[in-house]
Formats: sequence, structure tokens, C-alpha cells
Amino acid sequence: MKGFLTLILGIFPLLLPAQQVLTLEACLSLVEENYPLARQKVLLEQQFQSEVNILEMQKLPKLDLNAQSTYQSEVTRIPIDLPNATILPPNKDQYRATVDVNQLIYAGGSIAANARLKEAELNTRQQEVEVTIYKVKERVNGAFFNVLLLQEQEKLLDSKLELLQERFNELVSAVKNGMALPSSNQLLQAEMLLLEQQKVQLKYERNKALKSLSALIFKDITLKDTFLKPEILVSSTNLINRPELRLFEYKEHQLDLSKGLIDKEKSPSLMGFAQAGYGNPGLNMLDNSFQDFYMVGLKFNWRLFDWGKAQEKKHSVEVLKKIVATERETFLLNNEIQLQAAWEDISKYKEILQQDASIVNLREAVIASKTSQFQNGTITSSDYIIDLNKLYDAKINQKLTEIQWVMSQARYRIIKGDF
Repeated sequence: MKGFLTLILGIFPLLLPAQQVLTLEACLSLVEENYPLARQKVLLEQQFQSEVNILEMQKLPKLDLNAQSTYQSEVTRIPIDLPNATILPPNKDQYRATVDVNQLIYAGGSIAANARLKEAELNTRQQEVEVTIYKVKERVNGAFFNVLLLQEQEKLLDSKLELLQERFNELVSAVKNGMALPSSNQLLQAEMLLLEQQKVQLKYERNKALKSLSALIFKDITLKDTFLKPEILVSSTNLINRPELRLFEYKEHQLDLSKGLIDKEKSPSLMGFAQAGYGNPGLNMLDNSFQDFYMVGLKFNWRLFDWGKAQEKKHSVEVLKKIVATERETFLLNNEIQLQAAWEDISKYKEILQQDASIVNLREAVIASKTSQFQNGTITSSDYIIDLNKLYDAKINQKLTEIQWVMSQARYRIIKGDF
């Protein structure tokens, strides 16, 4: 029996869900891996391959089977009579079945140009997916630090509750010995119950924040999981690596290829063809019987004049390139404004954090003195709780500023495109 209990106790921890340690970098990576839109990149690649295969099929011979049966009101006749010869006109009912083969020989490079344009379109659309996913990272950043702040607040409440429990235990003995009034003990009990109430409220707020983050990164997160405060290094360099910049480059490249394709459309084309058939009449219209026949040849096409259509298309492409240029300029301007604001936030929270540290040190010195006075019975529980609340208010403010400082650093790097 003892061995069985030992086995059960050994297996029981394995049945419990493993505790996770989550970092900001891991959460941001999970967005790239699991966000539904990310699957579009593979689908777009598959679509691109299908479109290129369709283009390549233009190089293959086209084989058509045609058949027709007609009846016409009049046929070609010879208007003169020839001596010693009778030429019968074709029948008014005629029949023909043919097999036609057409083979593209030269298309001026339009197929290859179309394939390059399709590839450029693929890069553009895939980059649009990257831009959308990167915007989700900004939401993940906010959700992560919201959870982290709630986690740190819960730790501070536990610490405060632990201190009150120590004072409460000391008061129990003092009340028994008649050195303190029961009301002092009751006041601490009420404060401890208030902290427990705050912990319950904080637990539900944290659980709500965890569900929000879990939905963004597609990973199950529980209250038992721990979030690590990231250590982030930032620099005020002007180097920007946002996916939007690559999107603008892909758009411009796509437009350049589109402009080149316009020129290819004006190039001459050469096609070979062959036809084999059976009909009445055949190629010899004077032979009024069923015949088999064939013909082969070449077809050359070169559009010499298009009324300025190609020029208008090029003009339209140039206008689109200017639109892309204005979009890039606008993005860079807004990005610079956001970077400046984020950098100011980093400086602000860093300075406030230094002041918070001084405030907490002073409050800790005060509570150390108050603790001694409380233990000696020279101050009441109410006086002690007032100063204890001030200390933990200062600690909560310090933790809030600390997380806001790190969050502003992370936001600065996201704005620059470093994540």
C-alpha cells in the first residue's frame, strides 16, 4: 500500500499542466507563426505557381477539333459554258471536319515578362500580409505588458498581505497578554480581508487580460504561467526596418515591370499553324465530293499603330508610382513623429523611475520606524496601516512606471521595425 501511494504521488505532478514562462519575444514570434492571415503567404505562393503554369502553357501547341454542316441558298457557279466540258457547281449542303494545330514560335518575350510581373505581384501581396501581422504585434505588445503589470501588482499585494499577517500574529499574542486592545487586531483583519478582495478582483482582471493575449498569439495561457519582464536596449539611430518600406519597394518594382510589359505587348509575334480535314467540298471547290485535305503555314502579327494606347498606359503607371512615393513619404513622416513621441516617453519614465526609487526608499524608512513603534505599542493599528498603504502605493507607482518605461522601449523598437 505504501509503495502504491508513493507511485501515485510521483505521477500526480506529471498530470498537472506544466507552468510556462513567457517572454515578449516568444509572444511576438507566435503571432508570425499562428496568426490566421500568415497562412495566406503559402496560399499566395500556390496561386502564383498556378498562374505561371498557365503562362507557360501558352508555349505548348493548341489542338482544336472543328466540325460543321451547312446549307446555303447559293453556291459559286461558272457563268460561261465550255465546249466539251461540264462543270458541276458545289452542293448547297456542305460538310467539313478539321483538326487545327497552332504553335506559338515567338511572342516578343511577353510570356517571360508576364511571369516576372506575377512574381512581383506575389512579393507585394505577401508583404501586405507581413505589414498586417506587424500591426498585430503592436496589440500583442500592449497586451503582454498589461498582463505583466497585473502580475507584478499581485506580487505586491501578496507581499503586503504577508507583512500584515506578521503584524496580526504579533497582535494576537499582545491581545492575549492584555498589551493591546482587540480592536487593533480587528482593524488588521479588516485590512487583510480588503487585500484578499483586491486579489480576487485582480485575478479576474488578469485572467481577462490573459485570454485577450492568448487569442492574439493562439496559445493557451493560465494564471499559473509567469511573464518575464524583458530587458530591452534602444538606440536613437535613424535606421528604420519597417515592413511597410519593403512593401513600397515591391510596389514600385511591380509598377516598373508593368511598364516593361506594355512595351512587350507591342512586339511582333510569329505563330505556325497546320490544319487537316475531311469534307465536301475540300480545298478543290470544283470537286463535288468528300475529300481529305491539309494546309500548313506561318502567321505574323505586328501592331504598328495603337492610337497612343501604350503611351497612356505608361502615363498611368507613372502616376501610380508617384502615388506610392507620396505614401512612402507620408509613412516616414508619421513614423518619425511616433518615434520622437516614444523616445520622449522613454526619457520621461526613466526620470520618474529615479524619483519613484527615492520615494520608496523614504517610505520604507518610515514604515521601518512605524513597525518598531507599532510593536512597542506607541502607535495604533490605524496609524501603521496608513503608512503601510502609502508605502505600497509608492511601490505600485514604481512598478507601474518601471513597466511603462520598458513598454515604451519595446514600442520604440516596434515603431522602428526591430521586432
